[in-house]
Amino acid sequence: MLHNKVRARPEHGPAFLSYGFRPFFFLGALYAALNILFWLPFYFAEIEIPIVVGTVDWHVHELLFGVLPAVIAGFLLTAIPNWTGRLPVKGTPLLLLVVIWLAGRIAFNFSAYFGLTVTAFVDSAFLLIFFGAVAIEIIAGKNWRNARVLALIGILAAGNIAFYVEVSLFGEASISRRVGITAITLLVMLIGGRIIPSFTRNWLARMKPGRLPTPFSKLDKVALGFSIITLAGWSIWPESIFVGYLFLLAAAANLVRLSRWAGDRIIGCYLLLILHLAYLFLPIGFALIGAHILWPGQISAAAGIHAVGMGGFGSMILGVMVRTTRGHTGNDLKTDFGAQLAFTTILLASSLRVLVALDLFGDFSQILLRTAQFGWSFAFLSFAVFYAPKLWGARRNKA
Repeated sequence: MLHNKVRARPEHGPAFLSYGFRPFFFLGALYAALNILFWLPFYFAEIEIPIVVGTVDWHVHELLFGVLPAVIAGFLLTAIPNWTGRLPVKGTPLLLLVVIWLAGRIAFNFSAYFGLTVTAFVDSAFLLIFFGAVAIEIIAGKNWRNARVLALIGILAAGNIAFYVEVSLFGEASISRRVGITAITLLVMLIGGRIIPSFTRNWLARMKPGRLPTPFSKLDKVALGFSIITLAGWSIWPESIFVGYLFLLAAAANLVRLSRWAGDRIIGCYLLLILHLAYLFLPIGFALIGAHILWPGQISAAAGIHAVGMGGFGSMILGVMVRTTRGHTGNDLKTDFGAQLAFTTILLASSLRVLVALDLFGDFSQILLRTAQFGWSFAFLSFAVFYAPKLWGARRNKA
């Protein structure tokens, strides 16, 4: 976990490059805000972006293979040294990773000038190199338990390459989008399944002695197994009735899994509550995706996708970014105004986006859709602005 000790060496160079979370959380949050800020104007042809892919492919790609890999890299480059006992990637090697990620974003957003082939090579480089960096650390540290994390990064990297293959062959991406969603969902389930009950247990043991989260058991394995089978099936056969029923079973299994983590006992701790609520969006999204497959005329596909992507991914990464940043910069593990603003806004925006997708607002839908769009952007911009001094500055020495 992130709170374990790792041997350190004297600090040299800027604090911003001393740990992976610093540049990747800051830039990832800024890009998350800007990407969605431009999304609806681009979709409604109010602005133009020089790209060679369709508007929806641009939107999905830059969230799945742009924003989220940056945050995942920031988290894992910070967590892996604690898992393996090895020194963190920092300084010039970290700067090179950041530059490669930025190059991918520039290439993709100006792909009309670079062409699809050049864009594919530049953009694919980051996830492939990051996969190699994680593999080196896990192998060198003999940290075989986290080989599953490495495998999911590999699937995400393969999904990004497949995206370009699909666009080249068919003009748009389909399977690769679902592969990307699958890889990130399983990463959230795998890592969230470790940190949420662990952090909750630690807090309850200090603050509210009594019932604690249930340790990892066969039920967790069942929930993960159902989810893997379901998401793999959905990636290939998205309209299969059998997959629809699997989604409903996976939703139930993950809801039971979440209920065993004593989330009802941490209502007063927003730093933990956001993680529990983020995970709750996953079974909600699973149920909605399953319902869409079974009753396509009544439930929109966008409802489930946005519950998982906006509510699950968005809320989880904001919760993790705040906690990791505060913990690794010497600040108390609590929510300040900036964190509260980001958490509340992302939860409201995500909920509103799902309700809009369910077509519950009639003529007001487009106004509320724009509201949800601005809510997402405001949440991530709040993190970037309020947490910039912590991410750029030296670690705070506690008295």
